[in-house]
Amino acid sequence: MVLQNTAVVLIGRYTRDSQSFEDLYVVNHLIVVCELVKFFASLILEYRATEGKLIQSLKENVLDNPLDCLKILIPSMLYLFQNTLLYVALSNLTAPVFQVTYQTKLLTTAVVSVVMLKRKYSLKQWICLATLGLGVAIVVLGEKKAEESEDEVEIETDKPVQNLSAGLISVTVACLCSAFAGVYFEKVLKTPTNSEKNSKQPASLWMRNIQMAFFSVCVAFVQSSSMNNKNDHKAFCHGFTGWVWLLVSLQAGGGLLVAAIIKYADNVLKGMATGVSVVSGTLLSTMLFGTSLDAQFILGSFMILTSVYLFSNDAPCKRKLARERTRSESDEEIEMQMPLVESTNAEK
Repeated sequence: MVLQNTAVVLIGRYTRDSQSFEDLYVVNHLIVVCELVKFFASLILEYRATEGKLIQSLKENVLDNPLDCLKILIPSMLYLFQNTLLYVALSNLTAPVFQVTYQTKLLTTAVVSVVMLKRKYSLKQWICLATLGLGVAIVVLGEKKAEESEDEVEIETDKPVQNLSAGLISVTVACLCSAFAGVYFEKVLKTPTNSEKNSKQPASLWMRNIQMAFFSVCVAFVQSSSMNNKNDHKAFCHGFTGWVWLLVSLQAGGGLLVAAIIKYADNVLKGMATGVSVVSGTLLSTMLFGTSLDAQFILGSFMILTSVYLFSNDAPCKRKLARERTRSESDEEIEMQMPLVESTNAEK
């Protein structure tokens, strides 16, 4: 997950920044191709999970239960809108600023979880969320100053012009879409319907991914055909270089990776991986794109990463005390069992 997150941001930034407008691919085309790849990959995984009974699984979860399938239309539309906004943000923000500001999705997800799932958070977690918001503000203010200083010396170039305000708005709306879609999808997975209670086996994660990818492809095609913009003259998959196809593979595999992490690990590990990818993406961006990092950015990034880590984990000193307490309790339990063992040996 660390490698996937880092690679998507860096390669996505490179593909948007290294080509002129005429050679640039259309974001909506990229989203359609990513969802198609994800759809067929989910079909293969569901085929393996059901031991060859893919048709039967599709009949039970789609044809025989269409209303339950339609529930996935809501997060599909939100994820599709989110992915479109992320590429708008990547076109207008540097990779480090995008990585850092996108961490506000932890804050939006927590608030939406409280509202939709009635989840409760401790005082420490709310302090971490407030610190995260403060860290993002520090990073954004530092980037705003850098943009104003660059505007004084403009250099004509054939690359797309960056707009900090458009990038930040795109990231903010994308975080809200991610929060609503993620919490809603979690609610669908963890709250069984009446049909799932009566059935022997509920819909699997791969089946949910099939449904979501199918709806995303349909919505993306409708959106592409109904929009009239300056990219209408570009053919489907126009500007799809080798780097763009690599981005497609990473983006489609990322959706399956998240499902696998939720299934085989937990959201804590996923959050840890996202936090580490911010650091690795920032360091690689300074080497590959020559992005300069000032003290203000480093301070804001440290606050954000610390908040992300402590939100789901105890402080190291607290963990040490907990380990010592557990060790002492184990020693006391062993000492209490020793007389019983000695008496048993004496009887033998």
